[in-house]
Amino acid sequence: MSDPYPMFAIQRAVTPLVWDEGLGMFLAYGHAQADAVLRDRRLGRLWTLRWPEESLEAFTLLHVHSMLENEPPVHTRLRRLVAAGFGRGQVERLRSRIAEIAGGLADGLSGTVDLVPAYAEPLPVAVIASLLGVPDSDRDLLRPWSNAIVKMYEYGVTARQRRLAEAAAGEYVAYVRSLIAYRRRSPGSDLLSELIALRDADGSRLSEDELVATAVLLQMAGHEASVNVVGNGVLALLRNPAELARLRADRSLLPAAVDELIRYDSPLQLFERTAKQDADIGGVRIPAGRKVAALLGAANRDPAVFADPDRLDVGRDPNPHLGFGAGIHYCLGAPLARVELQVGLSTLLDRFPRLELAGEPVRRPEFVLRGVSSLPTSL
Repeated sequence: MSDPYPMFAIQRAVTPLVWDEGLGMFLAYGHAQADAVLRDRRLGRLWTLRWPEESLEAFTLLHVHSMLENEPPVHTRLRRLVAAGFGRGQVERLRSRIAEIAGGLADGLSGTVDLVPAYAEPLPVAVIASLLGVPDSDRDLLRPWSNAIVKMYEYGVTARQRRLAEAAAGEYVAYVRSLIAYRRRSPGSDLLSELIALRDADGSRLSEDELVATAVLLQMAGHEASVNVVGNGVLALLRNPAELARLRADRSLLPAAVDELIRYDSPLQLFERTAKQDADIGGVRIPAGRKVAALLGAANRDPAVFADPDRLDVGRDPNPHLGFGAGIHYCLGAPLARVELQVGLSTLLDRFPRLELAGEPVRRPEFVLRGVSSLPTSL
């Protein structure tokens, strides 16, 4: 859907949390309801394979051992260990590297270019590769694997897509195992080396399967959303020239602008929970075992929370958007994402003062991960 927001507004005004027969789950359209879905501990991430009759061994491994798909106490242990790695200066260490990567990509741009493959995609891939210690020569492996796997998070997944995703997951798992083996022999200053070395207070470490799942989760979460924020965000700015001019004139607005671009056209539109017990959310009873999803894009346009929500405002403050989630599964990489996006946008503004659309953008067909696959621009 090229623009789901008018439909979201209609449904939110009628019933902000409602059962959807087609998806077989409750959907939260309102900000208060979506926030409650993300925070209420009677709801959890209870992962099960949607195709139990199929053998998707590698795909399953990546999810069974992922902090995103686990509840406490497993989630608590995994997140504590990974957060300890992030807390050792990894984000600040990468700030100058991000500027170097963005500058190098901008150096190669001129004339009329498709900004998605030329800038929006390679920037976060290179950043997350630097974070995890993936050799530069292997960067091009990551995006195709991730692209195949994330299609499984949509609805109406075909048998062919499942086969491709499992093949990609298998190759990804094998690659990360080889990278872990190398980093065990030759530790570096990268996050993967940190995670291998870390011990919890009780002396426990991440198992190898947990290391694999964590590395893949960080890579996919770290670049899939960022690609879409850059693509969606630049498109939003180009279609709102007054706000683009405002941002060019006052770079102190960059932090607020990044959060506003995430709110305005959310890169992740839907995030599921399952009721562990009967729960009342916004006056609606969610029976135990039923799924309920926070529609982040709808919540981020709720007029009860955001003044003039359909207007892009690069200085919006406060901005309590749900683009990074909420509750115990709040995005661990949010600080890195913000730095990456601020540097990425700033580089474009510095290098290309006459940036404008050079054709009609092409929307990706997926709904859950919302983005553009093509963004023709004139520099």
